[in-house]
Amino acid sequence: MNNTANILDFKSSGNITVRRMIAMVARLSIPAVTAQITAVIMQYIDASMVGSMGAKASASIGLVSTTTWLLNGLCISAATGFSVQVAQLVGAKRNNDARSVFRQSLIHTALFGLFLAAVALGISPFLPHWLGGAKEVCADSTRYFMIYAVALPATQLRQIAGSTLQCSGDMKTPSILNICMCALDVIFNFFFIYPTRIVSFFGLEFCVYGFGMGVEGAALGTALADYTVAFLMLFVAVFKSDILAFRHGGSWRLDKRCLKTALRISLPAAFEHAIMCTAYICATMIVAPLGTVSVAANSLAVTAESFCYMPGYGISSASTTLVGQSIGAGRRDIAKRFTSTAIFLGVSVMSFTAILMFAGAPAMFKMLTSSHDVRVLGTDILRIEAFAEPLYAASIVCTGALRGAGDTFIPGVLNLVSMWGVRITLSVILVPYLGLYGVWIAMAVELCVRGILYLIRIYRGKWLQKKIDV
Repeated sequence: MNNTANILDFKSSGNITVRRMIAMVARLSIPAVTAQITAVIMQYIDASMVGSMGAKASASIGLVSTTTWLLNGLCISAATGFSVQVAQLVGAKRNNDARSVFRQSLIHTALFGLFLAAVALGISPFLPHWLGGAKEVCADSTRYFMIYAVALPATQLRQIAGSTLQCSGDMKTPSILNICMCALDVIFNFFFIYPTRIVSFFGLEFCVYGFGMGVEGAALGTALADYTVAFLMLFVAVFKSDILAFRHGGSWRLDKRCLKTALRISLPAAFEHAIMCTAYICATMIVAPLGTVSVAANSLAVTAESFCYMPGYGISSASTTLVGQSIGAGRRDIAKRFTSTAIFLGVSVMSFTAILMFAGAPAMFKMLTSSHDVRVLGTDILRIEAFAEPLYAASIVCTGALRGAGDTFIPGVLNLVSMWGVRITLSVILVPYLGLYGVWIAMAVELCVRGILYLIRIYRGKWLQKKIDV
């Protein structure tokens, strides 16, 4: 991969200017940022499709959304344990070992994806009731979550193929395929959500056939898109990648050291995601008694906010690759410089998008829902969140850098402190007086605290001393 070669050349020479470093971070970030922005646009369209059916439909999906984040986070954690090894092996120019790790990752993560699907299917009839959902939304929530569960093996394989491609230096292919997944999701939803209807286009009328499945159709459309892109992502990684493709060699022999290293990285990362998402689930339980309008506004505001923070996740992906390969090549000094550069870019970009989000909040909600009450409430809480985005950006990018170094335990501890010590505690205190506003004020305060904690971790430098056995 050209990106990988350039990174290694600069690390070998040791002569890399700040300007060149910014260019390298930007070049790796742009495909991921583009994919994230496209994903957000598609999420908006997706949410507006469901939102057009009213607050009940939005609330039925929003009720279980935090649980789907938890399961997605576990898939990402499982992939991280192997992809970080790939990044450091590529940085050390041990490409054959990187391919062996990739092969083993496919076996282990496929089994894990099936396990998650079985668990999710088992709890799907009870989950909406556990979360305190209103009786009128629980049935749709259950059906939505059951279909989501069936797609979890595809989600896991897509994550492992995409993350290992990124860590090998190929940011472009996963980004393009993730954009395709978003587009497919919207196309499938167009047919599955709505019934057969007449559509006007430039003065011409067409009969468009549809299945009229509503909330279930939204879940089915997403599941089919996930399976399609998982297949394509695996095809590229297995047959087309310059580094990972099976034709270049590698071994299927199970290596205990590889699995132990993956677990040492993945388990703390899973712990981190569990902390975050159980806190989100707890927040959902706090919001649920506030009524259908509050649940819908909360869910749609989270979707709207993703416009602001998704570019940060693109830069975070680039920092994982750059830091992982730098450490693999024995250049921890450059890993630290790449991290500082990525943090600067992430904070700059998300500060700009926060301004856009604050100004454009009414237009966002006008697009997302037809309910006037949801629009007013959602606009207000989204504007509260805008003030926390710069420090939120710092935490997102720092997480990517720490992940590239294999430092996944301390971030979990920091998230435990910020999420449960600040967000949930403050939400419980404020909600009786401020309702949903209290939840989002608590969220904004917590994001600022989290960003500060991560910056302290980064600039103390102890994470650079982390060693993983590859």
